[in-house]
Amino acid sequence: MADDRENTALRHLKKGWEKLNERERRVIERVIERVPISRNTYKQLEGERTFGERVADRIAEFGGSWTFIGLFLAVLAAWVVLNSFLLSRRDAAFDPYPYILLNLFLSMVASLQAPVIMMSQNRHSAKDRIDAAHDYEVNLKAELEIVSLHEKIDDLRDAKWMELVATQQQQIALLERLLNDRK
Repeated sequence: MADDRENTALRHLKKGWEKLNERERRVIERVIERVPISRNTYKQLEGERTFGERVADRIAEFGGSWTFIGLFLAVLAAWVVLNSFLLSRRDAAFDPYPYILLNLFLSMVASLQAPVIMMSQNRHSAKDRIDAAHDYEVNLKAELEIVSLHEKIDDLRDAKWMELVATQQQQIALLERLLNDRK
């Protein structure tokens, strides 16, 4: 098995087994064993998420949606209408123009929402790195399999070429015998 790994590594990657990184070693072993490289990284990572990560993902999903934008605009419009038109006529506005309390709430929403969205993005970046590593392994294995197929086709072509040359030599020998028989 060690010889197979060494030979396959040298033949396909032009490096010895010891010089390969972990990813390349996994690919070489799968090429030798003819095992497909497939896994669902989404399911793998979904099972490993903590409660905080799930909450961050949900908040980021909602915070980046048209539903959130629509609700947010509706709340802002209601706030302005309530404080500028309805309550200001009775001198009961709890946040008159320039809406200092509204600005405070907007700042608090932004200061809480931004880190939560960044946590979600960081997790998605980590998932993307895992996906990229998996894609690299799949692509490398596919490339090695293609090289192997090319070698097999080349071997078949060489064998057929040898058969053709042997057949041609037999035909030449027959022609020479026919010519010699005519003389």
